[in-house]
Amino acid sequence: MPAPRYELVIGDKNTSSWSLRPWIAMKRLGLTFSETSIRLRQPDTRSRILVHSPAGKVPILKADGQIVWDSLAILEYLAEAHPGLWPTDRDARATARAVSAEMHSGFAALREHCPMEFLARSPKSSLPDAVEADVRRIVASWRAVRGSYGGRGPFLFGAFSAADAMYAPVASRLRTYLPDLERYGDDGTAQAYVETMFATPEMTAWGKAAEAELARSGRRRPGKAGRSMSG
Repeated sequence: MPAPRYELVIGDKNTSSWSLRPWIAMKRLGLTFSETSIRLRQPDTRSRILVHSPAGKVPILKADGQIVWDSLAILEYLAEAHPGLWPTDRDARATARAVSAEMHSGFAALREHCPMEFLARSPKSSLPDAVEADVRRIVASWRAVRGSYGGRGPFLFGAFSAADAMYAPVASRLRTYLPDLERYGDDGTAQAYVETMFATPEMTAWGKAAEAELARSGRRRPGKAGRSMSG
């Protein structure tokens, strides 16, 4: 049976946190796919996205006529065809799905006050209480899953999984805004995990592509982060 032909429709690499999630997963799986990039926060952004999906948001996966939108749905779709995106152990897999779903539906304060600006460095000296609570929860969650399931590798569940794809933009946010996580309860586990994620060739490639997109559009590489649209 021939391999499916994949097309991934994504937003700006510097700011589209949701787009990063399936992209890094597909790269880690070694899948071949084409990319269609749609610049966000433009007058025609929504109309261009609607050409690909009735949901009107990125990312969108096209697979031989099948259209899948929403990053977590895309990861589940890929996991059915390409083993390795979820841990093989049942308990670890359940926990990986739980923390991924928590990321998908939660941490609204962090999203609002610390939008992804992949290339920016803008350390914050303080955070609103709701954002600090989000960061503390993430730090504690990473420490817990690394302690329980991460013994066989540097990622959340040892080997790279869909959970790492879901938290890749969080690692970016923490690097941009909160380079010192000790004040939020980190014992070094969260900081090491951020460094692990940014040591991957996929995160390096995403960053270089983000720089290239900014250069092509004439936009300046950000020094300090600002509000941005996330696909």
